[in-house]
Amino acid sequence: MIALRACLIVSAWLLVDGVARIAYAGGPNEPGIRLTAQEIAALPEIIAGPGTSGVAGIRSVILEGNPLKDGPYTIALLVPANTRIAAHTHRDSRSVVVVSGEWSFGYGETANDSVKKLGPGGFYTEPSGVAHFARTGDKPVTVYISGAGPTDTRYVDTAASTR
Repeated sequence: MIALRACLIVSAWLLVDGVARIAYAGGPNEPGIRLTAQEIAALPEIIAGPGTSGVAGIRSVILEGNPLKDGPYTIALLVPANTRIAAHTHRDSRSVVVVSGEWSFGYGETANDSVKKLGPGGFYTEPSGVAHFARTGDKPVTVYISGAGPTDTRYVDTAASTR
C-alpha cells in the first residue's frame, strides 16, 4: 500500500509538472514565467507530497520547477483557517514569504506557543534539518515556499503526520 501511494504521488508530481509548464508557458519564445493571481488560482492542485505537510485541507500548487528533482522550485501552500502543522524538517533549506493571512511560525521539535506572527510580506527561512511548526488563526493563509530540490518532509513525531 505504501509503494502504491508513493507511486501515485510521484506520478501526480510528474503530471502536474508537465501541466503547469504548459499552463504558464507563454510560448516557445518566453524566457521565464509570469503568473497573475488568477492564473495561480487556476493551476492544478498537487497531492500532498515531498515538501508539503500532508495535512488535510491544505492546497498545494507548484509555481515553478519540481520539488522531486534537482534544482530550484517554488510551491504555494493555501492553508485553511484553524490549521496546525506539527514539528517537522526538510532536507533542503527553504525561504518562505507570507502572501496573505496571519501565519504563526516557530522553530523547535515540539509545536508550542513560541511562534512569531507573520502577516503579508513576512519572510522566514526553514534551514535544512531544523524542526519547525506553524498554525493559522481564524483566517486562511497563503505562503510561497522556495528551495532547491529534491525535498522531503519528516515529522519529528511520525504519528503527527497522520493527524
